[in-house]
Amino acid sequence: MATALHDERIETVARLAVACGAKRLLDLGCGSGELLARLAREPKFQRIVGIDISAQALAAARDLLGLDERMDDGRVALLEASFTQPDGRLRGFDAALLVETIEHIPPQRLSLVEHAVFAWCVPQTVVITTPNQEYNVLHGMQPDAMRHPEHCFEWNRPKFRKWATGLARRNGYTVEFGDIGIVDPLLGSSTQLAIFNRGSG
Repeated sequence: MATALHDERIETVARLAVACGAKRLLDLGCGSGELLARLAREPKFQRIVGIDISAQALAAARDLLGLDERMDDGRVALLEASFTQPDGRLRGFDAALLVETIEHIPPQRLSLVEHAVFAWCVPQTVVITTPNQEYNVLHGMQPDAMRHPEHCFEWNRPKFRKWATGLARRNGYTVEFGDIGIVDPLLGSSTQLAIFNRGSG
């Protein structure tokens, strides 16, 4: 089930990246590079850059993507960087993807993510996915448990939507919400999705 949900997340985000018309993409918190590998199969993308703070994760992504020691083949590149800090290398991109990453940031530091991604990088489209805490009981978990020991939080749907709506309003974006995975009529889906678009609507 976990593998199926992971695959569905990657496919959903890749489809959204295609649909938004982006040519230059950022994968913020790219991990071992599975989303990057999926994006690289889309010829319309001219530049795809993944960042992570983990050198180990970047090494795994480099191997998966077949990159050399420079970690940049002219179209796909990897950078050791943080999406909590403004970085000039991350400006000028059409879309930024944050797939199961924000929950690894302490909540009191999410304002840094907002500034670095939405106010500094200013992509036209931002896609964020994060676990839906309400659904955890359907994964056989205790209500107060988290899915991964490195998660700093897992939000229910109202809290995620309140945060995302405020973030969009403060930075000149609109936001729409969606579900990834089987949808329970009471608890929603396992993965929550927010799609931000700048100056639209």
